[in-house]
Amino acid sequence: MFRIPSPHGPRFAFGTLTVLPVRVSRWDREAARGGMLCAPLAGLVVGVAAAAVGLLLLLAGAGAPLAAVATVAVPAALTRGLHLDGLADTADGLGSGKPAEDALRIMKQSDIGPFGVITLVFVLLAQVAALTRAYDGSWARGALAAVVSATVARLVLTLAARTGVPAARPEGLGAAVAGVVPVPGAIGAALVVAAAAAAAGAFFGADACVLTALAVVAALAAAELLLRHCTRRFGGVTGDVFGALAETAATTVLVVLALR
Repeated sequence: MFRIPSPHGPRFAFGTLTVLPVRVSRWDREAARGGMLCAPLAGLVVGVAAAAVGLLLLLAGAGAPLAAVATVAVPAALTRGLHLDGLADTADGLGSGKPAEDALRIMKQSDIGPFGVITLVFVLLAQVAALTRAYDGSWARGALAAVVSATVARLVLTLAARTGVPAARPEGLGAAVAGVVPVPGAIGAALVVAAAAAAAGAFFGADACVLTALAVVAALAAAELLLRHCTRRFGGVTGDVFGALAETAATTVLVVLALR
């Protein structure tokens, strides 16, 4: 179910979802399908990098709050801030209350409106606060939270690119990946990530195993609700919507893990 069809899939995933120097040589639907199936793998790499920076600061004596800020900053840097930008643009589009065509035009503008600013502030504060709580528990819990949140943030992109979810525009990243992932493949990717996250949480005991699994489920549910709302409002998905889904999932994972 969760099969990488060719090397072009990982290249597509890392080349479009990160700033890592990976050349994307194919942009067809097959490469996009493989890329979106590999999106959680790109998230895993981003999460490990974020956790590593946070742990280095902890070892240097910087304290949990600064480690948390750095852990949140690394994914933003490794994605050129595209997911945060997508979150802000989506918030502006939804908050405008305008018809789909006007909302999409607002989302495409280069500036960020009040809804976008407010959403960014609260989301980033929530992520930093939740990671601070995790690092206060132990460095290992903080690392786990960083890795799981980044991986699940990309997993929801796989699910959003499943068959049956239309694109809101005929161009852009949303149109390139909309509907490319077969539903069984999307479900398989979700099961693999959820099982791996639960297994990682099991190192901290049965309660942590269950909580980590619940964090993944809650993140997928929150992202699915947002996806359906955006599909109704905009007529489909866009690159901005994908970014909003990723940040929503990452924040949900971190908040749930902070409730231990």
